[in-house]
Amino acid sequence: MMRRAPFIKLSPEVRENLESILWAVALAVVIRTFIIAPFKIPSGSMRPTLMEGDRILVSKFLYRFREPTRGEIIVFRYPENPKRPFIKRLVGLGGEQVEIKDGHVLINNLPPEELMLQAFYYHNQGEFGQEGDVVQVPEDSYYVLGDNSSSSHDSRFWGFVPKPLMIGKALCVFWPPHRIRILH
Repeated sequence: MMRRAPFIKLSPEVRENLESILWAVALAVVIRTFIIAPFKIPSGSMRPTLMEGDRILVSKFLYRFREPTRGEIIVFRYPENPKRPFIKRLVGLGGEQVEIKDGHVLINNLPPEELMLQAFYYHNQGEFGQEGDVVQVPEDSYYVLGDNSSSSHDSRFWGFVPKPLMIGKALCVFWPPHRIRILH
C-alpha cells in the first residue's frame, strides 16, 4: 500500500499572500533583467557628473530600439572582464576617427557638436593612443571616456567597447536624495 505525501492545507488568505509575493518577485526579476536596473558608482572616474556612491537607474531596453548617441552616459560590460559593469561617456561611434588634442576631443577632425564633450579636459596618456594619435573606431564598437579624465580607466587604456557588451543608458541618479536628478 502506498502512502500519500503529507499535504499542507493553507488558508485562502495565506495562499493569496504567497501568490502575491511570488508574482512580485517574478515581476521584479523580469524588470531588472530586461527593462531597468540599478547600479552603484564605485569610483571618481565620472566626476563631477557622477560621484562615488551615487546610485543610478539604467535603461536596459532603450538600445534595442535605437542606437546609442554620442554624449550619452552608458553602462557596459568591461571588455577585459565582462563580469564587471563600467560606466563612461560615449565619445566615438563605429566608423569614426577619434583624436584627443590639447585636451579636446575631435571626431573626424572636428570638435563634437555635443556641448558636454566640450566641457571637459581630456588627457591622452593611455596605452591606446598618445597625444595627437588618431584612433579609428571599428564598426559595431564604441570609444568611451570618463568625465574625470585624469582618474578614468577608459578606451584610452583598453580600447573599444564592442556592441554586444552594451548594457544600457544611464537615466537618473536616485540616491543619495540630495543628488536625485535626470542625467543628460
